[in-house]
Amino acid sequence: MKISVVRAPELGPAELGRWRALQQAEPGLNSPFLSPEFTLAVARVRPAARVAVLEDGQEIVGFFPYEVRRRVIGVPIGYGISDCQGLVHAQGLDWDPIALLRACGLPVWEFDHLMGDQAPFAPYHTETTGSPIMDLAGGYEDYLADRMKAGDVVRQANRKQRGMVRDLGEERFEWQDESPAAFDALREWKSAQYKRTQQYDRFNTPWIRDVIDDLMTSGAPGCRAVVSTVYAGDRPVAAHLGLRSESVLAYWFPSYDTDLHKYSAGILLCLRMAEAGAKDGIGHIDLGKSHAQYKDRLRNSELPVAAGRVGRSWSVTSARKAQEALTRSVKSGKVGDALRSGRTGKVLRMVKSRLAGR
Repeated sequence: MKISVVRAPELGPAELGRWRALQQAEPGLNSPFLSPEFTLAVARVRPAARVAVLEDGQEIVGFFPYEVRRRVIGVPIGYGISDCQGLVHAQGLDWDPIALLRACGLPVWEFDHLMGDQAPFAPYHTETTGSPIMDLAGGYEDYLADRMKAGDVVRQANRKQRGMVRDLGEERFEWQDESPAAFDALREWKSAQYKRTQQYDRFNTPWIRDVIDDLMTSGAPGCRAVVSTVYAGDRPVAAHLGLRSESVLAYWFPSYDTDLHKYSAGILLCLRMAEAGAKDGIGHIDLGKSHAQYKDRLRNSELPVAAGRVGRSWSVTSARKAQEALTRSVKSGKVGDALRSGRTGKVLRMVKSRLAGR
């Protein structure tokens, strides 16, 4: 097998067409994060973005998009905002991860949202979990009936929706909301959430903001950003910026007006998106692997997702493992609690934000 590495903009129409064809031939590869459009959007603002092209004879059989960070660390393309990672490949293809890294000139490749069913990468998983999904393959009515049997999430959402309408005005849902005001509200709510939860603000990270702006103007069916919004009267109460392909909607940047939290408009928005998405060809909504109670209530299936690293160099791999162990201890221990509080925590979050923007 021949493996060559190119910059994403160097891929021509034939290569991009082959990439899209490989995705369409395998339903498991239909995530918008695996599309060439996502790679191209990231590559326009991330100079270290590359694509390894795998060839068997005269045929292209795979594409492996990645970035190089801190000069030696390989990560998936769009690392930090990509919720689905892996190799886009022909059916039945077997590959050697170490040979792939060697061709890319990478001593190590780290991942945190790798598709868990890509068998050649399995020996390098350090953690495997399930990413909850709203499976709409049988249509919205089947999904709704399943959730009605499983618990009271739908009944509660309907009851709170009636209260919202009574207090604030008629509900209106926009599946693809192109109003600048809707995006502005979402961004304001999300930035406030990041500050409240002591996370770096992705909307204030230049390269992430540029990628989002690019994808919001994309008309590509395989990857485009869309805003969905629930209004009460003329007031937006919940909004979601998602990334969609023809059959998958990635639950990307959800937010809501915290002043109206008693109406659970975020859950109502998910149900409205599921209903509209099922009519628009969406087979499932990937809610993302992070744990949250509302995801457990909305999910009716899951997809395996893995974190880990592939390493050629023992020294680099060992150093990264030690660094990861230290990071875990800081996050979960008393030292971490102290560091996150007060002025020290503010400085650390600022440093993290700057590093994320590199």
